[in-house]
Amino acid sequence: MKIAVVSDTHMPRFAKALPLALREGFAREEVALILHLGDFTAPEVAERFAAVAPFDAVAGNNDGPELQQRFGRRKVLDVGGVRIGMTHGDGDGRTTLARALGAFAPAEVDVILFGHSHAPYCARHGDVWVMNPGSPTDKRTNPRYSWGVLELREDGVFPALHYYDDKSAGGDHGSSSG
Repeated sequence: MKIAVVSDTHMPRFAKALPLALREGFAREEVALILHLGDFTAPEVAERFAAVAPFDAVAGNNDGPELQQRFGRRKVLDVGGVRIGMTHGDGDGRTTLARALGAFAPAEVDVILFGHSHAPYCARHGDVWVMNPGSPTDKRTNPRYSWGVLELREDGVFPALHYYDDKSAGGDHGSSSG
């Protein structure tokens, strides 16, 4: 099973529609679930993702009360026996990574997904995979837009980050993985 991981879409400010490269990536990877790690900034953004595949999320610091009530700020999902911790990663003190790691008790999860910094990150911390997919619409100081995939297989969890250059809803986009 493949799970798409996105965060920090900040729509409609940074994009009016889901980027073509992102939609094509979802199709190419044949994602069965999409997880969003907050900062939608508009409730209808959740519906755009839900129209593509089954969907779940947590709200971020730029999301209003409707999204916070609908999704909450922290959750643990069990997907095929893999415990996935989701948090936006904002808060006081420490780094975004440190806040994400601190959001879950030891051995509570197999994977921690977080956003907030817009900086792609994927590394193993002990027995736990930790991923920030970056942003598919607001790359900030990063060279490319990004999103992630978690592949859940019988032999383990395999995360990957995917990058692209053009966030437009159509046209040439220079999509590639990396």
